[in-house]
Amino acid sequence: MTSRPLAGRTLLMSGGSRGIGLAIGVAAGRLGANVTLLAKTDTPDPRLPGTVHTAAAEIEAAGGQALAVVGDVREEAAVQRAVDETVARFGGIDFCVNNASALAPLKTEELPVKRFDLMQQIQLRGTFLLTRAAIPHLRRSPHPHILSLSPPVNLAPRWMGLHPAYTLAKYGMTLLTLGWAAELAEAGIAANALWPRTLIATAAVRNMLGGDASMQRARSPEIMADAAMVILQRPPRDCTGQTFIDEDVLRAEGITDFSRYGGGPDVLLDLYVDP
Repeated sequence: MTSRPLAGRTLLMSGGSRGIGLAIGVAAGRLGANVTLLAKTDTPDPRLPGTVHTAAAEIEAAGGQALAVVGDVREEAAVQRAVDETVARFGGIDFCVNNASALAPLKTEELPVKRFDLMQQIQLRGTFLLTRAAIPHLRRSPHPHILSLSPPVNLAPRWMGLHPAYTLAKYGMTLLTLGWAAELAEAGIAANALWPRTLIATAAVRNMLGGDASMQRARSPEIMADAAMVILQRPPRDCTGQTFIDEDVLRAEGITDFSRYGGGPDVLLDLYVDP
């Protein structure tokens, strides 16, 4: 019989129509969780696979219960609607996963101001709105976790100078999350960040970070999902205020063979993670 350690737990996530978010949703469903996805993709896009509805169907096929909420994480009303519908359907919120991000890894002079604004609004405003709306329900959970998909804050010039605006947006997610770890410590609410050691094979990587060549060398999103499941099962008071790397999380669980995730021996090191 398959273990379902997240049975009865509810995960609220921004995005999740595809890529890492979808993998996390499916993994949580497989472990018995209820999953709400707040995402904009209501109808198929020829450039991108999946919608919030197809993602919900995959989660349910994996064994979980899913709620698809069409909305923009940047809009306070949409976020509150997702929270209210989640509580009405599942009775509460145990996990808040900040997954939604905009990717524009460009130099300052190359980056349109519109794209700058989009990254700050999704990564910072969206992360703040979703978490803020979830906190009252996390306070009532016996096992509350906030998890943001964002990197360790590495101030080395090799990372800071690559694409300052994108770095600002992702580091902002991490700083908010570490702030919540301190702010909510007395309530026993865990808050951590999780980031991949390598490129992950997603549509964003294909479209913006090297196409098929990068996809062949990248690991599958399941490595991030597996690491997320490990973190979310840890006792909240004992696991908070950390910036985790997926591979390190799994190594701590005794996993040393990562070939199941693809990538090959020349797997690319990802951003902000030094060798």
